[in-house]
Amino acid sequence: MTKDDLRIVFFGTPDFAVESLRQLVEGGYNIVGVVTMPDKIAGRGHRMIQSAVKQYAVEKGLHLMQPEKLKDEAFVNELRSLNAQLHIVIAFRMLPEVVWAMPPLGTFNLHASLLPKYRGAAPINWAVMNGDTTTGVTTFFLKHEIDTGDVIQQQAIEIGRTDNVEVIHDKLMLLGADMVLETVDAIIAGTVKPIPQDQMLTAGEEPTPAPKIFTETCRIDWSRPAEQLYNHIRGLSPYPAAWSELVDEQGNVCHVKIFATGEPVKKDEPVPGAISADGKHLVVDCADGTLEILSLQLSGKRRMPAADFMRGFNLKGFKFL
Repeated sequence: MTKDDLRIVFFGTPDFAVESLRQLVEGGYNIVGVVTMPDKIAGRGHRMIQSAVKQYAVEKGLHLMQPEKLKDEAFVNELRSLNAQLHIVIAFRMLPEVVWAMPPLGTFNLHASLLPKYRGAAPINWAVMNGDTTTGVTTFFLKHEIDTGDVIQQQAIEIGRTDNVEVIHDKLMLLGADMVLETVDAIIAGTVKPIPQDQMLTAGEEPTPAPKIFTETCRIDWSRPAEQLYNHIRGLSPYPAAWSELVDEQGNVCHVKIFATGEPVKKDEPVPGAISADGKHLVVDCADGTLEILSLQLSGKRRMPAADFMRGFNLKGFKFL
């Protein structure tokens, strides 16, 4: 079998998936179908938004499917009619067995972690939030339980001290696209030797979860150690963004997103949430030290450096909740 013979259906939605699809198309692989999420209405203008994968598929004239329900009989029949031997899934929703078990060579997923670490919806965020110094990408065959299938390939990268989620996302997107092609080539060559994930755990070790990020997950608790908050903030930057509330002596509250801070600094007897501001530096106390806020956004305003923020906002009498 060659890459011209191998019929592939690609499943994906966001930019993270587009790079892999682009490399497959430009590499001459036979993409017979693309499945992505239905268009949705979003934004203040209530505009119909197309997924990044759809935009690319339309641009390249690929056969596109946008099912509302993945078990829908019409979609399953259309998918079956494409006679794909392999399905590739990247940043998509969970597939029913009727879909992932359909192709004779299986369905593999590209996941943005070194499985079995960080199974779940937000692996990049949690790796940075937890202060990890390495992460990576994994390809694995799908099975019933999410992110538990046998591993095909893995590759690690370093998480730099100042890297945020955006930086790591882009690195893994490119690394992952290369690995997708390598995985397809290995499947074509018949050299794949999948490894069960339970064999990759040491005695007593458990898989690491990476659950979906909710609004409350992003809230900054200033009573935590400064090092933890430093990682928390960069692990959510720029999206969905860590947030906190400024409150004054009268109880007025302002919602603030925080995108970047300086390195943690130790301080004797800090008061969590207390602010020190001199017009150039905006410093907040944590459990065991301080963090200087470098970039933030007041609700309804644009993102800006802390110095610009302080020129337009009098912080006297305010503290962070």
